[in-house]
Amino acid sequence: MAEPIHHMIKRSLLAAEGLYHRLVLLVGETGSGKTGILRNIAECFGTSVININLALSSELLELTAKQRSLRLPGILDQIVDKAYAPVVLDNLEILFDKELKQDPLRLLQGISRNRAIVASWNGTYNGRKLSYAEAGHPEYRSYESVDALIVGMDGTAMVDLAKNNREAGQV
Repeated sequence: MAEPIHHMIKRSLLAAEGLYHRLVLLVGETGSGKTGILRNIAECFGTSVININLALSSELLELTAKQRSLRLPGILDQIVDKAYAPVVLDNLEILFDKELKQDPLRLLQGISRNRAIVASWNGTYNGRKLSYAEAGHPEYRSYESVDALIVGMDGTAMVDLAKNNREAGQV
């Protein structure tokens, strides 16, 4: 019987405790059920899911385009500072807006330095490359090297891959 995804996320959070970035990404396509799993994780830890689109858009509304791109990292940090750990983030699409001129993965890594973060990621991970959106889409992003633990909606988890590589002597 396959291990439930929320258990993989819990194991990934434990494994992330000693890492430089305590970031766990739940990766899957739109409509794959990430939000339900994040709600379950938040409930298990007695916290809530933060809708980043909603939280950031209300904070950025009164700012000019230049102010938005300059202040977004600090505003995001303030939003997650108010939450209990682990901080559970969903609806991150605003971070990929080209006008904000941000690197979404770097933003998430930055806020995960001092706290555990579990965040949804609309896209795919094939074991080597993390992608957001489809190639050719204006918000498309692709990362070859990811300093985060990844749990896929397909039931894969980097924690398991790392363990399997150690057992096979392939660190």
